Amino acid sequence: MLQVGDEPVYFSAVFLLVALGTRSAAGASLLTASLYVFMVMFRFPPVPADQAGRVLRPGAPSGGVPVVALRGGSCDAPENTVAAIREASRNGATGVQLDLSFTADGVPVLMHDETVDRTTNGSGPVSNLPLVQLKKLDAAARHRLKDKFSGEKVPTLQEAVEECIRHQLTIFFDVKGQADKAASVLHEMYKKFPVLYNSSIVSSFEPKVIYKMRQTDPDVVTALIHRPWRLSRFGDGSSRSPSTWGQLWTGFLDLLLDWAHHHILWKLCGVSAILVQKDFISLDYVQYWAERGVEVVGWIVNTAVEKEFYQHLLKIGYITDSLREDCDPHY
Repeated sequence: MLQVGDEPVYFSAVFLLVALGTRSAAGASLLTASLYVFMVMFRFPPVPADQAGRVLRPGAPSGGVPVVALRGGSCDAPENTVAAIREASRNGATGVQLDLSFTADGVPVLMHDETVDRTTNGSGPVSNLPLVQLKKLDAAARHRLKDKFSGEKVPTLQEAVEECIRHQLTIFFDVKGQADKAASVLHEMYKKFPVLYNSSIVSSFEPKVIYKMRQTDPDVVTALIHRPWRLSRFGDGSSRSPSTWGQLWTGFLDLLLDWAHHHILWKLCGVSAILVQKDFISLDYVQYWAERGVEVVGWIVNTAVEKEFYQHLLKIGYITDSLREDCDPHY
């Protein structure tokens, strides 16, 4: 990952790059100065460190690191369901990661995919189904333990939040889009359940989602999600683009995005954590962010060997599909 240095260095780098590209020192100076002024005027300070610590470092069993169950633990129970939240608590998770989506009538519910096809006995986009129709689906229909959890329903966001509060679980809200709508809904949820300020975090791959969340409610703990080469490659490493030029262009955009995450976006949004794909995390990387007051959380950590590495060497929290057994790699 690109680690160019602190502010004077990377603003100097911006100036040099722009100057080389435009062959105009005046233009480069103006653009660099504008970027600096924008950062100073519009960036959000992070929430207080003690508040972020309560969210990111809740008490873990036997002095271990925080363990977050992905979608409630998608291997242990049907993902993004109340049953998964209960199972995660039973298995010793300190928190759960939940995916926010919206029904046709605007109700916030839990669903990772744009459609219900993969996880339920229904079909079609979530956004085309009203809540009453969504509630008729079996959320366990495609799960390996469907007989045990038969009839489990897709929960509303409030139902899931209430269950997490009941079990004293930290919530990682994962927001994939609809920044304005998501920020508004989550803000209302925080007002209704103030305990969430010290027991939840809003995260997203999209910086605009996090910026809008901080703009709507600056007291919410937030995190950016990052996987290097996400624009040019799928999680398994295969190329997204069939053409050489497409690969080169998206690879260049990946370099810019990686640089922006590490030197601009985190500070602009005032995040307290960065959630990074597990294969790109090292002790040096954890230290890099610690020096900036940002916590690193790894995803998706699915084997006993990997968990041992996170627990005893990296000593940082991680997100997993299962708290009971090894699972296949998750991208």
